[in-house]
Amino acid sequence: MKEEVVDTHQKALRINLDHRWYGTFAEIGAGQEVVRWFFRVGGAAGTIAKSISAYDMTVSDAVYGPSDRYVSRQRLQAMLDHEFSLNLERLKEKRGETTCFFAFADTVTARSFKGNNECHGWMGIKFQAHPNDDPCQIIIHVRMLDSEAALQQEALGIIGVNLLYGAFYRHHQPESLVDSLLDQLNTGRLEIDMIEFNGIEFRHVDNRLMSLKLVELGLSGAAMFGRNREVLQPSEVFHRHAVLVARGSFRPVTHVNLDMLRCAREKFLADPAVTGKPVVEIMEITMRNLLATGSVDRRDFLARADLLSACGMTVLISDYSEYYRLAGYLARQTKERIGIVMGAASLIELFDEKYYTQLPGGILESFGRLFKNDLRLFVYPLLHPESSQLTTVDNLAVSEELRPLYQYLLHRGSFVHLDNYHSEYLGIFSRDVLKRIAESDPEWERMVPKQVADLIKARGFFGFKKR
Repeated sequence: MKEEVVDTHQKALRINLDHRWYGTFAEIGAGQEVVRWFFRVGGAAGTIAKSISAYDMTVSDAVYGPSDRYVSRQRLQAMLDHEFSLNLERLKEKRGETTCFFAFADTVTARSFKGNNECHGWMGIKFQAHPNDDPCQIIIHVRMLDSEAALQQEALGIIGVNLLYGAFYRHHQPESLVDSLLDQLNTGRLEIDMIEFNGIEFRHVDNRLMSLKLVELGLSGAAMFGRNREVLQPSEVFHRHAVLVARGSFRPVTHVNLDMLRCAREKFLADPAVTGKPVVEIMEITMRNLLATGSVDRRDFLARADLLSACGMTVLISDYSEYYRLAGYLARQTKERIGIVMGAASLIELFDEKYYTQLPGGILESFGRLFKNDLRLFVYPLLHPESSQLTTVDNLAVSEELRPLYQYLLHRGSFVHLDNYHSEYLGIFSRDVLKRIAESDPEWERMVPKQVADLIKARGFFGFKKR
């Protein structure tokens, strides 16, 4: 059979006819849509050791242990670990020298009878790339976008086959594996907002780059990773949390970036709607920013990510360059208060009507979407170096025709003036820091946190030249 196989039927048949692979399918929710492909194409006895679907919660708990949420990463991991261990325990002695064992699992919730539930799921495979090898693992989180349950089930079956095929035949090319996940599908049917590779075959894979690729390919509108470089699933991070997000290039992260977040945090926590609620703070970089030079410079991206991690920050990469699209995305993830941190210069740009020509309702439509859920903008003042004048929400200049709109939003509390800033940081700009690094001017080190300066010098980020 040819190496280039794109049809789902051919992929499933090739796996069935390749006797290296043997394992278990465990699926909860929306039917056994993945294993059905392998039964349908024939030759399944060569691949399937067991197929199980523990729908009843009591039964599921008895098999995999108790869980607070049944459609969760924790439940998926329990399923993968349990089924893979059983395969080794029961089959290794008999056929372990010639067989690569695997466990495939998914736990999903598709369109319900009422049709008002979130349609999403976790899917993964734990497998041996070679007989007697240590296991590898790939986990993804999907959002199902079809309007009918039958179509969602069909899409789940296809992406499950794609994941299995990619794991078995493209594990040595992780990026190609990611590319193939939506074979026979499109981004209008499924979104993949999290992927994680683990294990001996993937020891050189940086999961942050794989997350970035999801957004590059349009498989997801956003990807997230934590302070320890771990990949995070956004809806689980945001669930029932108030959200404070600061957008920037962070090239590099400076004292002023952290001061903006500190000032906003103090104001945000004082909001009665936030008091006593868990809060998640995010540093967000848009794809438009990463693509400023025409293509993503991965070394540059990882440098920014590492520096933010050194500051203990959670990072969000998003394809929502417009603020109202970012607000809409966050509102889908949480019902709690949302705050966006920006400088006064960004607020000035927000009132430039040229950015909203693609919207039928123009700037009014964009602001209606942005402030729909009582979102607040926390605005850091801008220092003009020539005049030493400060621009704040109280004296910000907008066009005459938009002045009534600005005053309305100001009086309703949509703009929060950050007056608790450190004045010594107001004159710090990332572009100036970059210039000083390139010119070997040591003054740049005073403009960034110590941990950032140390990392830039140790790894030669942004053209730093060691003496």
